[in-house]
Order: sequence, then C-alpha cells, then structure tokens
Amino acid sequence: MSSADKGKGRGAGGGAAGGPTGNRFGGERQLKVRLKTARRRSTSSQRWLERQLNDPYVAAAKRDGWRSRAAFKLIEIDDKYHFLKPGQRVVDLGAAPGGWSQVAAIRVKAVDGRGASRGEVVAIDYLPVDTIPGVTLLELDFLDESAPGKLKALLRDGGADVVLSDMAAPTTGHTATDHLRIMGLAEAAATFAAEILSPGGTFLAKVFQGGTERDLLALLKRDFATVRHVKPKASRADSAELYVLATGFRGRS
Repeated sequence: MSSADKGKGRGAGGGAAGGPTGNRFGGERQLKVRLKTARRRSTSSQRWLERQLNDPYVAAAKRDGWRSRAAFKLIEIDDKYHFLKPGQRVVDLGAAPGGWSQVAAIRVKAVDGRGASRGEVVAIDYLPVDTIPGVTLLELDFLDESAPGKLKALLRDGGADVVLSDMAAPTTGHTATDHLRIMGLAEAAATFAAEILSPGGTFLAKVFQGGTERDLLALLKRDFATVRHVKPKASRADSAELYVLATGFRGRS
C-alpha cells in the first residue's frame, strides 16, 4: 500500500534533517500563495493545491532532496526516540514515494556502513518507486499473500529490527470507512512486525484517531514493552493522523 504522501537530524544528511522547525524558517518571509480558481478544478482540489504550495515542509523536501514531506515526520520521531541505529535491518511498508526509506537508509548506514555497522532497508509498495541508494525495492501490494515471504527472503537472516508503516488506503470521502481501512492496514502491519522483528525491535505505524484504535493498542501492548502515540510537528495540525510507536519487542512466544 502506498504511503500518505523533522528537529536537528541525527545523521539524516545535509540540511534536510533540520526541517522547517525552530529557527530554520525564522529569517525567511513566508508568502502565502493564492490561486485563481480554474474552471476544471474542483474546490477540494483548489484547497489541496494551495495547501501544498504554502506548506513549508513541502518546500523544504523539494529543496533538500527528500522524496516527500513525510521524511520530516520520521526524522522528528527518530530524533526524539532514537530507534534507527547503524547496522539495523529495516522494512518500510507502503514506501512510495520513498521519503521514509531515504531517511532510514542514511540512519542505519545502508550505504556507507562497514561490517556490522552496515544496515539494510527493504521497501515495498504496489506503486513504482525510483531507485534509492541503499534500499532494496519490492513492487508488490503488501496485502498480497506472497509479500511477507518475499520480504523475509530479502532481509539478512530473514528478520528485521525495525518495521515502519506509513500505509494509507485511497480515501473514499466517508470518514468512518476511511478510518476502518487505515486501521486494517495498521493491524496487518503489526501482525507482520510480530512475525519478523527480533527481540527489542521497534514498530512505527500511521493510525487515525478513533475507537477501533483500541484493538491495535491491545495487540501492541501484548507484544511490546512500551507503546505510545506520537504526532510530529510535520504532521498537519488539522489532520486526524497519528503515529503509534511500539518499542522493546518481547519476541515470539
């Protein structure tokens, strides 16, 4: 499934790690762009386009070479909780267009690491993703029954230290339906994480605020030592989007 589409970065590379927070934009005058409504553009499309043009994270991602603004979300979360480390094996579910995979590859040293400090990143999405240094890409729907086996085959020793999921199903416009669909993806990702993570591993996934979230939390609290919700600054304030971060995987029983 496709991904929806961060503080001073710990080795995230270049200026991108700084993100449009703090003093990064302090000396820059942000000019709001307003578009004339085109005849063939719907009101919702008009609002989306204006939001993109006026979003400092979108501008920063383009300037600093990240595939999407979502890269800043992962940078910000990892800056605070430090779960991406050199030498780790990472799976990125719903990777397109590749922002999270870029960040993960740099932080686990999938490109420039040596020996035990050289990590690896395996990313999956049913959408094509352009080549990313240090990342093995699998073009396949994560919900395909063959996906888990193919991902394991690509990983060193068939396991992972971190599972990331920024998956989001195409929206229907019906809030309750959209919520159920994204929670279903998060639960599928959590089940996969429990099958592939090494003891002490980490799981990070996109969720939306709502009642069915409790089922996922119960599953994670059973399998992980610590489970918390995080909402990075790069996540739009008016969005119901949250991330659930589970650390300290207890291991398979």
